[in-house]
Amino acid sequence: MSANITALDMNERDYNGEMMRRGRIEVICGSMFSGKTEELIRRMKRAKFAKQKVEIFKPAIDTRYSEEDVVSHEGNSIQSTPVESSASILLMGSDTDVIGVDEAQFFDAGIVDVCNELASRGVRVIVAGLDLDFKGNPFGPMPNLCAIADEVTKVHAICVHCGALAYVSHRIVAGDKQVMLGETHEYEPLCRECYAKATGKTED
Repeated sequence: MSANITALDMNERDYNGEMMRRGRIEVICGSMFSGKTEELIRRMKRAKFAKQKVEIFKPAIDTRYSEEDVVSHEGNSIQSTPVESSASILLMGSDTDVIGVDEAQFFDAGIVDVCNELASRGVRVIVAGLDLDFKGNPFGPMPNLCAIADEVTKVHAICVHCGALAYVSHRIVAGDKQVMLGETHEYEPLCRECYAKATGKTED
């Protein structure tokens, strides 16, 4: 009996939750090229290895690398379901142990309630997204997701100008819309100082 209790206790304390059926929300945030999606894929694949039922969703507008798969900048991928709205995640995420959400900044504000509801059902929810837009402002529902998360992991790219930790994704093409899909031809990760210089907010 004591051995069983000890084993159960160890499972309950598992840091990443692979062996737990306890609802929680984990947010992975940072700038572009910081490894957010790479970390999301790693956690999801680890959950699959632990024989858990997993589902991963992404906004349908994100077709940069694949119309269906979630693909990191490093080329790693995992099968996903593109959805138009956060409500679809709640409807399609039943009977699932772990749900992953990529590019959460593109979802509607309802994603916050969806994640809360899933966690209340005992689902482990792992969310990845940009915390700041190209102007350095909080991006979409990400601030609220960070606020309700049980755990927030802030990851950093490297500033392409000076090598310091990047702070924001600087847009290097014309366009003032907040949502503009792109990669290295459209964005570059910059630290605070280099971003200020690039945008003329400080003197050289």
